Amino acid sequence: MSKIIGIIPARYGSKRFPGKPLADIDGKSLLQRTYENAVRCKIFDELYVATDDIRIAHHAEKFGAKAIMTSEMCPTGTERLVEALKSLKITDDDPIIVNVQGDIPLLEPAVFKAVVKLLQNHPLEVIATAVCPIESEAEADDPHIVKCVLDKTGHAMYFSRSKIPYSPIEGCPRYHHLGIYAYRYEFIRHYAKLEPTPLQRAEDLEQLKILEHGFRIKAALVQSGSFGIDRPEDIEKMKQVLWQ
Repeated sequence: MSKIIGIIPARYGSKRFPGKPLADIDGKSLLQRTYENAVRCKIFDELYVATDDIRIAHHAEKFGAKAIMTSEMCPTGTERLVEALKSLKITDDDPIIVNVQGDIPLLEPAVFKAVVKLLQNHPLEVIATAVCPIESEAEADDPHIVKCVLDKTGHAMYFSRSKIPYSPIEGCPRYHHLGIYAYRYEFIRHYAKLEPTPLQRAEDLEQLKILEHGFRIKAALVQSGSFGIDRPEDIEKMKQVLWQ
């Protein structure tokens, strides 16, 4: 069985929410809650925080995480993950690398397991992610929620911050993309060589680069009530969930 390595990309200079990984959520930082949640799912052989900021690195080490310093020039979380992997001595033939989104602190263990299981059960797939059904028009219209459409084989056809499909008919589901990825190690090394693409830039979604270069992304359909921290006002929403 392949080793499973989780990496949490955590940069300080978020445009919408500077210092987001260190934001306090009822006594613990967003980063600490994300890390502890990933530990709870008990699938990772190794788990790291990859960051460009010494404050985040020191904070991670205080709560017991292993931190890897990366460049400030990494444009995306996946680029940061790729750079972090260069610091690790990978001895496994083909480990599974999981990009643990640093701003979804309550992602259910079943979601992590479903994404990893896709690669374990489908040896020809090189990337896996997760989607869940969109439950409301407000969710479909929210530009902070990334939407996804799938083909009949469960592969992603497109991702967008806009409503897709625009006007769904009966039997045409809409999906919320949860942002977690699992990669085969050999693919993630190849990813680093892929040039940015027009759709990636237009939507500001790094996964579109993968599709534009002709690779397929297999999606696990899951049930999830988790949500991401995109703006400072989302912190209060998260606190309400924790207090329930």
